[in-house]
Amino acid sequence: MKLGAFSISLAVKDIHKSKEFYEKLGFSYKGGNIEQNWIVLKNENAVIGLFQGMFEDNIITFNPGWDSNAQNLEDFDDIRTIQDHLKKNGVKLTGETDEKSTGPAHVTLKDPDGNNILIDQHR
Repeated sequence: MKLGAFSISLAVKDIHKSKEFYEKLGFSYKGGNIEQNWIVLKNENAVIGLFQGMFEDNIITFNPGWDSNAQNLEDFDDIRTIQDHLKKNGVKLTGETDEKSTGPAHVTLKDPDGNNILIDQHR
């Protein structure tokens, strides 16, 4: 199963302080809008999203169809195929996508320790 690009989405209290901190670790701006309280930072293949006031907990994120530079991949598993695989393997989903839909969609779940996972297909 191909989950696509991996990133961690961090729920931060002060996006400006967090941006400054991660820049000291070598991360640089990749995308987003700090005025809307969200940005994406990158250091080599490591990708971190900083989100202020958008959700309560950190989220492990996968993006089927994208590489670590948010560039489209030709060969990827569609979110509906991933959802079907997870359900057939007994994984409880906290949010599903319409199996008959096409294009952008997402699935949510939690790991055994309660960590939130988002599988978010943008195309």
